Amino acid sequence: MEVKKDILWRVYLIFLGIVVFSILVLGKAIYIQTAEGAYWKSLSDSLHLEYREMDADRGTIYSEDGSMLSTSIPFFDVHIDFGADGLREKNGKRFKENLDSLSYSLAALFGDQQSKEYKKELQQAYNKKERYYQLKKNISFREYQVMRGFPLIRSGRNKSGFIFEDREKRLTPFGLLANRTIGLSREYVGSDGKMVNKNVGLEKTYDSLLRGVTGKRLVRRISGGAFVPIEGSEIEPINGKDLLTTIDVNIQDIAQQALMKMMIGNECTYGTCIVMEVKTGKIKAIANLGRQPDGTYSEDFNYAITKSEPGSTFKLVTLLSVLEDKYTTLDANVNLEGGVWKVAGRTVYDSEKHGRTQVTVKQAFELSSNVGMAKLVTAYYSSKPQSFLDHLYKLRLDTLTGLGLVGESKPVIPTPKSKYWSAPTLPWMGFGYNLSLTPLHTLMIYNAVANGGAMMKPYLVNAVLKDGQAIKTFEPVILQNEICSDATLRQLKSSLEGVVTAGTGKSLQTPNYTIAGKTGTALVANGTRGYADHIYQSSFAGYFPADNPRYSCIVVIKNKPYAHIFYGASVAGPVFREVADKLYALDVESQPLFTPVPGKDSSFYAWSGWNADYQKVNNSLKVNYTDSAGKSKWAYLVNEQLQPTTRKLPTSTDIMPVVKGMGLKDALFLLENMKLKVVVNGKGKVKTQSIAAGTKITKGQTVYLEMNIPTEPVMKLTAKK
Repeated sequence: MEVKKDILWRVYLIFLGIVVFSILVLGKAIYIQTAEGAYWKSLSDSLHLEYREMDADRGTIYSEDGSMLSTSIPFFDVHIDFGADGLREKNGKRFKENLDSLSYSLAALFGDQQSKEYKKELQQAYNKKERYYQLKKNISFREYQVMRGFPLIRSGRNKSGFIFEDREKRLTPFGLLANRTIGLSREYVGSDGKMVNKNVGLEKTYDSLLRGVTGKRLVRRISGGAFVPIEGSEIEPINGKDLLTTIDVNIQDIAQQALMKMMIGNECTYGTCIVMEVKTGKIKAIANLGRQPDGTYSEDFNYAITKSEPGSTFKLVTLLSVLEDKYTTLDANVNLEGGVWKVAGRTVYDSEKHGRTQVTVKQAFELSSNVGMAKLVTAYYSSKPQSFLDHLYKLRLDTLTGLGLVGESKPVIPTPKSKYWSAPTLPWMGFGYNLSLTPLHTLMIYNAVANGGAMMKPYLVNAVLKDGQAIKTFEPVILQNEICSDATLRQLKSSLEGVVTAGTGKSLQTPNYTIAGKTGTALVANGTRGYADHIYQSSFAGYFPADNPRYSCIVVIKNKPYAHIFYGASVAGPVFREVADKLYALDVESQPLFTPVPGKDSSFYAWSGWNADYQKVNNSLKVNYTDSAGKSKWAYLVNEQLQPTTRKLPTSTDIMPVVKGMGLKDALFLLENMKLKVVVNGKGKVKTQSIAAGTKITKGQTVYLEMNIPTEPVMKLTAKK
């Protein structure tokens, strides 16, 4: 019995010990979880290391003159590790001593809250020992530089706890200018969690060069799941290369503004304008504009390299074919049937009514006759269509242009073996239907005619740069030495010039230089609705000056349904003419000097101003004028008996002078020296003055000047985001 009690006592004691031990273990576990959990978790996190990628600085895209078209701007996120040893040593002495001055500096720099609010925010984060507290996001490089000199922050990362993480943002300093061709460089995380790259244009085509080589950085995980970089562990990235393009900013701006003006005025759907340097094939400008749902325009798509039916600008190829094969001459006759002709069970119509019948081949081309071109193709190629197609292949209309931009459309040229080929296919191809080309393909043909028959490869990049030095250059490339014989080439040039002097493009003539080109007006389908909406594509392709071509240019514009103005000469032609005029003016020094025909000027004019200015202008321009103002400081210039004459302009301290016709600078100088207050409306020259000339005035009196050019609000153009 005693033995049994002794055994039970021992069992109970052991059991009690186990219970006590279990309670102690459970209590310790609870204590660790509640009281020391954050410490052990942070200690565990601090042992978790991994490598993160570091993006290289993306290369810059430059225009030919060195202007930045697309570049990367650094932005910074600011975090603070309030658990940093240097920040918390000596009971946080460094933090406490600098808190007031740091708060004041942050408030002064950002202005988003007062210094006391910054102080409260920082103090609370410090008390909580936040390990990766985000103070600011997306600060600029200038703000970053200023912050580096702030109290506490200038002590360095280990002592201040401040962590600056740099990122970059892609910017296009010229905004809408060539935006689609230059392209976008944008990345975002897709719905599947993977990184999506939305590059287009040059940014996409040359992405591997611009992007550079990614580096690596060792980071340590801290509480909250955030990662803090470990200094000295970086594998530095290799920055991207730069691109020097062929784009000329001035020419691009001219093309963009001319296109925009027509697009807005005619409410067009989309349009493109390309300017190419004849001798080299360099693309100097490439503007693309599309109408947005809110009525604005942006570079939303690259229409220059998107295929569509070319319409009448393709008639140059038809004319080249029949002339090169010696089937006809420019002087040969063709019956236009009054502009209506039935063939293969369908009817060909000329887009502009003319009622003509017997005309020469050249006249048919100048009139842009669909009937004339369809008849030529049918007469000479209906039994051997492959002969006609061979000309298209020689002109490289069955391949990509070679420009190199990702997304370029490949032309569609039907063949007799295709299921889409039928009896009407060939005649309709003769005037630019039943085939699809990009505007750039069409421009290459016109540029080849301007270049003496040599077809140049179009290109957009002059060189790849590294640290400002060219490591790869691109030179002009001849794709086809001769697109036709010299005899055919002379006839093509004559015909293109005839379009502007006597044909559908005669409204584009200018007395200063000659233009050669071809209008185009094509009826285009509207999806499943077909041609019911009467949507026309207007185009003009050509080159200038015709006698010594420097630039070739094509304008293609898709009009809205039922547009009142839709002919190529009325929509695309004015854009071409404006571009040509302004480029001719830019290059005026290399042009022949314009000598006006001498004659008497009968126009009326009356201008007032500083007499010395009139004398200087008249003498510099060698104008024969009569000086009746003598040594008077102020004068007015009038036309007396067909002769420019300066007269003395009376001025007095108490009599209102004549300021009508005076420039604003002179008017302000004169009137304010007379102690008058001047209120101006508009710009240019003075049109009316509120106080009549000769009226007695008093010091401090207000005079209102109405200028001849009213001030208008400036229209802002923004690229689509």
